[in-house]
Amino acid sequence: MKLIVGLGNPGKKYDGTRHNTGFMCIDAFAEAMNQEISTKKFQGVYTKFKYKGEDIILLKPETYMNESGQSVRACMDFFKLKADDLLVIHDDMDLPVGKLRLREKGSAGGHNGIKSIIAHVGTQNFKRVRVGISKMPHMNVVSWVLGHFSPLEYPEIQKGVHNCVDALTCYLDDGFNEAMNKFN
Repeated sequence: MKLIVGLGNPGKKYDGTRHNTGFMCIDAFAEAMNQEISTKKFQGVYTKFKYKGEDIILLKPETYMNESGQSVRACMDFFKLKADDLLVIHDDMDLPVGKLRLREKGSAGGHNGIKSIIAHVGTQNFKRVRVGISKMPHMNVVSWVLGHFSPLEYPEIQKGVHNCVDALTCYLDDGFNEAMNKFN
């Protein structure tokens, strides 16, 4: 069984913001798998389905970004999952818009959602797909991540979301190392 989590903030006012890139990616992946993430539980919404005989859980925490770990921990406890079974998709200001970086483990790198997950899961050793949102020099970080992509950035983030869907499919088909080799 695998748990794939997309990070973001709930509510219409956050739709399409840079910080909701994880939600955008997991929604696109759910659509590609003909799934709807709509069951309310674990302080979020999720779906569970079979992919090539394996159970896959897609989760969108609705705790707001800074408390994402509460939702992830509740889901992991319910399904008796280990950190090895977890993959988290999140935005990253240190990458150009739409650029992917897959990692097997690592620090939070200043990302509050990842900090919360590390605190609640008790380890940094879980897979991540970081999706670039770039950063604007001299701009307030909160204003930047809660802002929307510009018309020039939009095609790049759409390409990144599409590549993330492909990377997740590769992960499920061929393993995380193959996905890293192909999409990093």
